[in-house]
Amino acid sequence: MDLKQKIDVVDTTGLKDFNEHYFKPQKPVVIKGLADNKIAGKRWTINYFKETMGDLEIDVFDNSNKKSASSAFTMPDLKMKFSDYLEVITKDEKTDLRIFLFDCFKSNPTLKKEFPCPEIFKGVLDSVGYMFFGGKDTTVRIHYDIDMSNVLLTHFGGRKKVVLIAPEYNDFLYRLPYNTYSLINLDAINHKKYPALAFVKGYECVLEHGDSIFMPSGYWHYMTYLEGSFSISYRKLAPTVQSKLNGFVNIALKMPYDKLMNKVLGSKWLTMKEQIAQRKAMEAVKSLRVLNVNQ
Repeated sequence: MDLKQKIDVVDTTGLKDFNEHYFKPQKPVVIKGLADNKIAGKRWTINYFKETMGDLEIDVFDNSNKKSASSAFTMPDLKMKFSDYLEVITKDEKTDLRIFLFDCFKSNPTLKKEFPCPEIFKGVLDSVGYMFFGGKDTTVRIHYDIDMSNVLLTHFGGRKKVVLIAPEYNDFLYRLPYNTYSLINLDAINHKKYPALAFVKGYECVLEHGDSIFMPSGYWHYMTYLEGSFSISYRKLAPTVQSKLNGFVNIALKMPYDKLMNKVLGSKWLTMKEQIAQRKAMEAVKSLRVLNVNQ
């Protein structure tokens, strides 16, 4: 796997420039310090959330729980007082506990005023912001977003490593059918078990406080919190009718079916999906080699 593709890094971008160079061609970009001139850029820290929302009870997910690894449908593993969770992620030690898809504006409407949707991402979804929290070395398994939306992710409080891979590599990544995940571990890539990974190219970058990254529709992403920190995402509808339709099918049909089959067949269903993923990866490699020979 080659993660040395160059991702554009810009200090600023206007709506016209963003649409022309990144949104329309569906090309990722890092925007440095996008939040720096907002209240959030100056105020948002872990201590700030302790002080303003510490008494809130929140849902927490535990990466060490492997029960949901075979499905896009996940449920929280425990509930915690927000201040207690934030205390965990400030420690200089690895933790598997994370928060994702936290509807922050519902819990605290003031946050929307402190970091409103950036102008370049305005749209029908710009009133919804989701937050994500993690501690040192907390990872987010490789996936692409089930609704196929575009995502503008802005990071605060520390550093986060981001790996992005274009959807053209879906089958090479041993994508599990009926959901948007792969069981590939990007921290311990096993080329012997997953040889198709040798043909995958992607981007790797590190976000710092106030930085944003544009992740186009269908892009795979793998996140690693290098320190206790957090992000907020805004979403924008997929740019094509086909992508919007794919997102609808994923949510309305594929995810419920996958959930049902997991319940009915258990581990047998995962084994079946892994076999399909292996077969499709080998077919993708074979097709690529035939194409190269014909060229």
